[in-house]
Amino acid sequence: MSNTGDPLSIKSVTLKNRVGMSPMCQYSSTDGFANDWHFVHYGSRAVGGTGLIMVEATAVSPEGRITPFDMGLWKDEQIAELKRITEFVHSFGAVAGIQLAHAGRKASHDSPANGGHQLSVKEGGWQVVAPSSIPFAPTDFLPLELEKTGIKNIVEEFKSAAFRAKHAGFKIIEIHGAHGYLVHEFLSPLTNTRTDEYGGSFENRIRFLLEIITAVKTVWPDDLPLFVRLSATDWAEGGWNLAETVKLASILHTVGVDLIDCSSGGNIIDQKIQIALGYQVPFSEAIKKTGILTAAVGMITSTEQVSQILENEKADLVFLARELLRNPYFMLKADKNAVWPVQYLRAKN
Repeated sequence: MSNTGDPLSIKSVTLKNRVGMSPMCQYSSTDGFANDWHFVHYGSRAVGGTGLIMVEATAVSPEGRITPFDMGLWKDEQIAELKRITEFVHSFGAVAGIQLAHAGRKASHDSPANGGHQLSVKEGGWQVVAPSSIPFAPTDFLPLELEKTGIKNIVEEFKSAAFRAKHAGFKIIEIHGAHGYLVHEFLSPLTNTRTDEYGGSFENRIRFLLEIITAVKTVWPDDLPLFVRLSATDWAEGGWNLAETVKLASILHTVGVDLIDCSSGGNIIDQKIQIALGYQVPFSEAIKKTGILTAAVGMITSTEQVSQILENEKADLVFLARELLRNPYFMLKADKNAVWPVQYLRAKN
């Protein structure tokens, strides 16, 4: 039984409490570079007592961005600004992690603030790729079906980004395998209709993710944690489902993945999600039974919810998203043993 303020040790890394900041895209980068917005955004949650600061979906290539404004880690020059962030985060006792991603067929969009439509090449967009030539929305452009050479190149891009993440000072990497982005597209039979070794059977559909993990582990230190975010279900008939996620989680546990970040949906435009407070927690609970550590996320907004999830052993870690956007200092109040920054001590009582 765990409480909100209890530490969590994973390999050589110890989180000071059981609350993490979920990776949330900021759409505030130019050419993939972090900047002052990101420094303040992530730094303020570290000051606010959050145990794990997971930096947003960070593209492993320019073509892997959701929008032209996504953060990236496809070149060495992008390391320095991220290292500035990790050093500040670590100075306040939090742990800095980063989510590495490729958006697949959901790439080349304008920012949500601008309507989020898919951009043509003339509008500054690019050709998107996918396991199969199936667009996400009827109005989207047709994605290019990846050839095996393209698949191998993307695996290498994840490896290179992981190497840069290490040099930027991150202590945790999360591979983004959820929300309808490229890895998830390979997992789901609704978006993967290939007939080669990357499509068809469950074993074939998980191959791409396993190859990424194998490649990343050649450059990521053995004593540092590796997470994977999965959508536990497509919320659609005939799609990726919880039973397959549980089966995959067991396999990932044997190949050195330390924690599954349990989300859902995002792969199919007409998904039927049953949204309610904590609606994704049952996924975390089911996956945790395989023996792997899990993180719960989704409509978790109160200290009481966090405590119940942990005390009932439905997850080992709880990621907060929108609640930490509203309240960067959530943990200073949630954890009675939280160490307040000396600059804020006058506000403690």
